[in-house]
Amino acid sequence: MGLDEIRSRIAAAEQAAGRAAGSVTLIAVSKVQPDDRVQAVLQAGQRVFGENYVQEAQGKWPGWRAAHPGVSVHMIGPLQSNKARAAVALFDAIHTLDRISLARKLAQQIADQSRNPQLFVQVNTGDEPQKAGILADELPGFLAECHALGLAPEGLMCIPPEDQDPVPHFRLLRRLAGENGLPLLSMGMSADFEAAIAEGATHVRVGSAIFGARDYG
Repeated sequence: MGLDEIRSRIAAAEQAAGRAAGSVTLIAVSKVQPDDRVQAVLQAGQRVFGENYVQEAQGKWPGWRAAHPGVSVHMIGPLQSNKARAAVALFDAIHTLDRISLARKLAQQIADQSRNPQLFVQVNTGDEPQKAGILADELPGFLAECHALGLAPEGLMCIPPEDQDPVPHFRLLRRLAGENGLPLLSMGMSADFEAAIAEGATHVRVGSAIFGARDYG
Protein backbone atom coordinates (compact mmCIF):
# COMPACT_ATOMS: atom_id res chain seq x y z
CA MET A 1 0.00 0.00 0.00
CA GLY A 2 2.69 2.48 0.99
CA LEU A 3 3.20 5.76 2.79
CA ASP A 4 1.70 8.05 0.16
CA GLU A 5 -1.57 6.14 0.06
CA ILE A 6 -1.86 6.10 3.86
CA ARG A 7 -1.22 9.83 4.00
CA SER A 8 -3.92 10.38 1.36
CA ARG A 9 -6.39 8.22 3.25
CA ILE A 10 -5.69 10.06 6.49
CA ALA A 11 -6.26 13.39 4.75
CA ALA A 12 -9.54 12.13 3.28
CA ALA A 13 -10.65 10.82 6.68
CA GLU A 14 -9.83 14.16 8.32
CA GLN A 15 -11.89 15.97 5.69
CA ALA A 16 -14.80 13.53 5.97
CA ALA A 17 -14.87 14.01 9.74
CA GLY A 18 -14.82 17.80 9.41
CA ARG A 19 -11.41 17.99 11.04
CA ALA A 20 -8.53 20.28 10.22
CA ALA A 21 -5.98 19.02 7.72
CA GLY A 22 -2.95 17.72 9.56
CA SER A 23 -4.76 17.27 12.86
CA VAL A 24 -3.91 13.55 12.96
CA THR A 25 -0.34 12.39 13.59
CA LEU A 26 0.69 9.30 11.65
CA ILE A 27 2.94 7.00 13.67
CA ALA A 28 4.73 4.65 11.29
CA VAL A 29 5.14 1.43 13.26
CA SER A 30 8.62 0.25 12.36
CA LYS A 31 9.01 -2.62 14.82
CA VAL A 32 10.63 -5.74 13.35
CA GLN A 33 10.86 -4.12 9.92
CA PRO A 34 14.00 -4.50 7.80
CA ASP A 35 16.27 -1.46 7.91
CA ASP A 36 15.90 -0.79 4.19
CA ARG A 37 12.12 -0.44 4.48
CA VAL A 38 12.43 2.01 7.37
CA GLN A 39 15.12 3.97 5.58
CA ALA A 40 12.89 4.30 2.52
CA VAL A 41 10.09 5.74 4.65
CA LEU A 42 12.54 8.12 6.33
CA GLN A 43 13.75 9.25 2.93
CA ALA A 44 10.12 9.88 1.93
CA GLY A 45 9.85 12.41 4.75
CA GLN A 46 8.08 10.48 7.53
CA ARG A 47 9.34 11.67 10.89
CA VAL A 48 7.19 9.97 13.56
CA PHE A 49 7.82 6.28 14.23
CA GLY A 50 6.54 3.71 16.72
CA GLU A 51 8.48 0.90 18.36
CA ASN A 52 7.40 -1.96 20.62
CA TYR A 53 10.73 -3.05 22.04
CA VAL A 54 13.22 -0.88 23.90
CA GLN A 55 16.26 -2.93 22.95
CA GLU A 56 15.38 -2.96 19.26
CA ALA A 57 14.80 0.79 19.26
CA GLN A 58 18.10 1.41 21.06
CA GLY A 59 19.92 -0.47 18.33
CA LYS A 60 18.77 1.72 15.45
CA TRP A 61 17.21 5.06 16.35
CA PRO A 62 20.13 6.98 17.90
CA GLY A 63 22.04 6.71 14.62
CA TRP A 64 19.03 7.28 12.38
CA ARG A 65 18.01 10.33 14.36
CA ALA A 66 21.44 11.85 13.86
CA ALA A 67 21.05 11.40 10.11
CA HIS A 68 17.44 12.59 9.93
CA PRO A 69 16.73 15.70 12.02
CA GLY A 70 13.27 16.05 13.47
CA VAL A 71 12.57 12.36 13.98
CA SER A 72 10.26 11.50 16.89
CA VAL A 73 10.13 7.96 18.26
CA HIS A 74 7.16 6.69 20.25
CA MET A 75 7.00 3.65 22.54
CA ILE A 76 3.77 1.84 21.69
CA GLY A 77 4.45 -1.62 23.12
CA PRO A 78 4.31 -2.97 26.68
CA LEU A 79 6.99 -1.36 28.82
CA GLN A 80 8.72 -3.28 31.59
CA SER A 81 9.43 -1.22 34.68
CA ASN A 82 13.12 -2.13 34.55
CA LYS A 83 13.32 -0.50 31.11
CA ALA A 84 11.96 2.84 32.33
CA ARG A 85 15.37 4.49 32.40
CA ALA A 86 16.16 3.52 28.81
CA ALA A 87 12.66 4.42 27.65
CA VAL A 88 12.79 7.92 29.10
CA ALA A 89 16.21 8.45 27.55
CA LEU A 90 15.14 7.29 24.08
CA PHE A 91 11.46 7.94 23.44
CA ASP A 92 9.66 11.21 22.79
CA ALA A 93 6.32 9.68 23.77
CA ILE A 94 5.23 6.62 25.74
CA HIS A 95 1.76 5.32 24.88
CA THR A 96 1.64 2.39 27.31
CA LEU A 97 1.54 3.77 30.85
CA ASP A 98 -0.64 1.06 32.37
CA ARG A 99 0.17 0.56 36.09
CA ILE A 100 1.26 2.55 39.10
CA SER A 101 4.57 0.71 39.50
CA LEU A 102 5.56 1.87 36.01
CA ALA A 103 4.33 5.39 36.79
CA ARG A 104 6.65 5.53 39.80
CA LYS A 105 9.64 4.38 37.74
CA LEU A 106 8.88 6.85 34.96
CA ALA A 107 8.45 9.72 37.41
CA GLN A 108 11.83 8.99 38.94
CA GLN A 109 13.58 8.77 35.58
CA ILE A 110 11.88 11.88 34.23
CA ALA A 111 13.17 13.78 37.26
CA ASP A 112 16.65 12.24 37.09
CA GLN A 113 17.12 12.79 33.37
CA SER A 114 15.29 16.12 33.05
CA ARG A 115 13.44 14.69 30.08
CA ASN A 116 9.70 14.89 29.65
CA PRO A 117 8.30 12.39 27.13
CA GLN A 118 4.64 12.78 26.25
CA LEU A 119 2.60 10.23 28.21
CA PHE A 120 -0.52 8.31 27.21
CA VAL A 121 -2.38 6.01 29.60
CA GLN A 122 -3.34 2.69 28.04
CA VAL A 123 -6.97 1.81 28.73
CA ASN A 124 -8.25 -1.76 28.52
CA THR A 125 -11.52 -0.79 26.85
CA GLY A 126 -12.54 -4.42 26.32
CA ASP A 127 -11.89 -5.43 29.93
CA GLU A 128 -9.76 -8.28 28.58
CA PRO A 129 -7.95 -10.17 31.36
CA GLN A 130 -4.96 -10.99 29.16
CA LYS A 131 -4.44 -7.41 27.97
CA ALA A 132 -2.59 -4.58 29.66
CA GLY A 133 -4.29 -1.32 30.49
CA ILE A 134 -6.24 0.53 33.12
CA LEU A 135 -9.92 -0.38 33.37
CA ALA A 136 -12.26 2.44 32.43
CA ASP A 137 -13.76 2.86 35.89
CA GLU A 138 -10.29 2.95 37.47
CA LEU A 139 -8.95 5.68 35.20
CA PRO A 140 -9.77 8.76 37.34
CA GLY A 141 -8.06 7.27 40.36
CA PHE A 142 -5.04 6.22 38.33
CA LEU A 143 -4.70 9.69 36.83
CA ALA A 144 -4.86 11.19 40.31
CA GLU A 145 -2.03 8.89 41.40
CA CYS A 146 0.00 9.91 38.37
CA HIS A 147 -0.51 13.59 39.13
CA ALA A 148 0.57 13.01 42.73
CA LEU A 149 3.83 11.61 41.37
CA GLY A 150 4.35 14.72 39.25
CA LEU A 151 3.35 13.07 35.98
CA ALA A 152 1.01 14.81 33.55
CA PRO A 153 -0.44 12.34 31.03
CA GLU A 154 -1.77 14.12 27.97
CA GLY A 155 -3.78 11.35 26.34
CA LEU A 156 -5.22 7.87 26.28
CA MET A 157 -4.43 4.84 24.14
CA CYS A 158 -6.39 1.67 23.40
CA ILE A 159 -6.14 -1.54 21.41
CA PRO A 160 -9.69 -2.82 20.84
CA PRO A 161 -10.37 -6.57 21.01
CA GLU A 162 -9.54 -8.21 17.69
CA ASP A 163 -12.92 -9.91 17.38
CA GLN A 164 -15.07 -6.84 18.01
CA ASP A 165 -16.16 -3.72 16.15
CA PRO A 166 -13.55 -1.15 17.22
CA VAL A 167 -15.86 1.86 16.99
CA PRO A 168 -17.52 1.47 20.42
CA HIS A 169 -14.05 1.22 21.94
CA PHE A 170 -12.90 4.36 20.16
CA ARG A 171 -16.02 6.16 21.39
CA LEU A 172 -15.42 4.99 24.95
CA LEU A 173 -11.83 6.23 24.83
CA ARG A 174 -12.95 9.60 23.48
CA ARG A 175 -15.53 9.92 26.25
CA LEU A 176 -13.00 9.03 28.93
CA ALA A 177 -10.52 11.52 27.53
CA GLY A 178 -13.13 14.26 27.55
CA GLU A 179 -14.23 13.47 31.09
CA ASN A 180 -10.65 13.65 32.31
CA GLY A 181 -9.50 16.68 30.35
CA LEU A 182 -7.03 14.83 28.13
CA PRO A 183 -6.61 16.21 24.60
CA LEU A 184 -4.84 13.31 22.86
CA LEU A 185 -6.19 9.97 21.61
CA SER A 186 -3.86 7.24 20.33
CA MET A 187 -6.17 4.79 18.59
CA GLY A 188 -6.52 3.13 15.23
CA MET A 189 -4.16 0.84 13.33
CA SER A 190 -3.75 -0.38 9.75
CA ALA A 191 -7.20 -2.00 9.56
CA ASP A 192 -9.27 0.67 11.29
CA PHE A 193 -7.47 4.02 11.39
CA GLU A 194 -10.11 5.79 9.30
CA ALA A 195 -12.83 4.80 11.77
CA ALA A 196 -10.57 6.01 14.59
CA ILE A 197 -10.10 9.37 12.90
CA ALA A 198 -13.87 9.71 12.56
CA GLU A 199 -14.09 9.18 16.32
CA GLY A 200 -11.45 11.74 17.20
CA ALA A 201 -8.05 10.01 17.05
CA THR A 202 -5.13 12.43 17.23
CA HIS A 203 -2.53 9.68 16.68
CA VAL A 204 -2.91 6.58 14.51
CA ARG A 205 -0.44 3.69 14.58
CA VAL A 206 0.05 2.19 11.12
CA GLY A 207 2.66 -0.43 10.34
CA SER A 208 2.04 -3.17 7.80
CA ALA A 209 -0.03 -0.93 5.53
CA ILE A 210 3.06 1.27 5.14
CA PHE A 211 5.96 -1.16 5.32
CA GLY A 212 4.43 -4.47 4.27
CA ALA A 213 3.96 -7.62 6.31
CA ARG A 214 6.44 -8.20 9.11
CA ASP A 215 8.81 -11.14 9.08
CA TYR A 216 9.27 -12.37 12.64
CA GLY A 217 11.67 -15.03 11.47
